[in-house]
Amino acid sequence: MKKTPSAVASAPLPEGAPAPDPAVQVLRQFRVVFNAVRTHFQQMEKQTGVGGAQVWALSEIQRQPGLGMNGLARAMDIHQSTASNLVRLLVKRGMVRMEKSTVDRRSVHLYLEAAALDVLKAVPGPSQGVLPEALRQLPPATLAQLSAGLSQLIPALHADESAGSIPLADL
Repeated sequence: MKKTPSAVASAPLPEGAPAPDPAVQVLRQFRVVFNAVRTHFQQMEKQTGVGGAQVWALSEIQRQPGLGMNGLARAMDIHQSTASNLVRLLVKRGMVRMEKSTVDRRSVHLYLEAAALDVLKAVPGPSQGVLPEALRQLPPATLAQLSAGLSQLIPALHADESAGSIPLADL
């Protein structure tokens, strides 16, 4: 039987065993989450030959044909330069075409090529990844608790908060 993160946290202790350190329990839960994310992106790349962030970009362009670079960056919650780099790779691979806007020649509109549609058909599971999908399924109160806890953890790590705009598939 596959253990879920909640099963890991609530597994009964053997009689007389000391209560586990709460920090160790949370660390184990993070490991389960990270492993699920990594496994999903590995399966995605194995089946499609395309990385997870690129697949997500393709799915956003499919959802909104003609999407601009800034719109793609917003949809993926990434920096505009990161979106540009993703699109550059997808154009090079023949999966996306860019068309200059007739209104503003500095803007481009993004469209999928046939090769991208084949990739999207082969994607196992959610194209954005399993973590965003799972988070969307949680009740608002749970998301608020997670956010509050992580808002305390991030400064304790002395983490670079700009890393929040890097797709998980690229970490």
